[in-house]
Amino acid sequence: MQTYRSLLLLLTIGLFTTNPVAANATEPSQALDVMKVATVTKMYQQDVNNEGMDNPVVLEQYANQDLKSAMQLERAYFDKNQMSCNVDYDVLWDSQDPDYTQDKKFSMTDKGLVQVSLAQGSDIYYDLSCDDSECQVADVILDESGKSLRQHFLENCR
Repeated sequence: MQTYRSLLLLLTIGLFTTNPVAANATEPSQALDVMKVATVTKMYQQDVNNEGMDNPVVLEQYANQDLKSAMQLERAYFDKNQMSCNVDYDVLWDSQDPDYTQDKKFSMTDKGLVQVSLAQGSDIYYDLSCDDSECQVADVILDESGKSLRQHFLENCR
């Protein structure tokens, strides 16, 4: 709980720039936005700390059940076919060889997605589902067309 409070404090003092959330968010949607950004920030910090070597991968640890199920399709496909139906890069970093030290900015879009802007120039968008106490990643938007990681697994890993 202390880590969560620390993340909230850091977020409220200005770690993100686009559509910032007020430090003393009184509206439920603002409080929800703070929770969403805190969750994605924590996920990235964990990935940085472990340099992408978590097992299961950090995204799966933060995923909701629907995304976890789609990710399990990918593993089953690999076990059956000895080939991957996954995307060819680390989706958190939009790279095959992530630079874990690069600067990142976390913000909310007008559509309620958490946007992570990487120093390399990429933007990654996360759709989160939340309850009163926590948020989980429901999907990762892969490109400008709106195609999602979950959709990719459902279409390519059966």
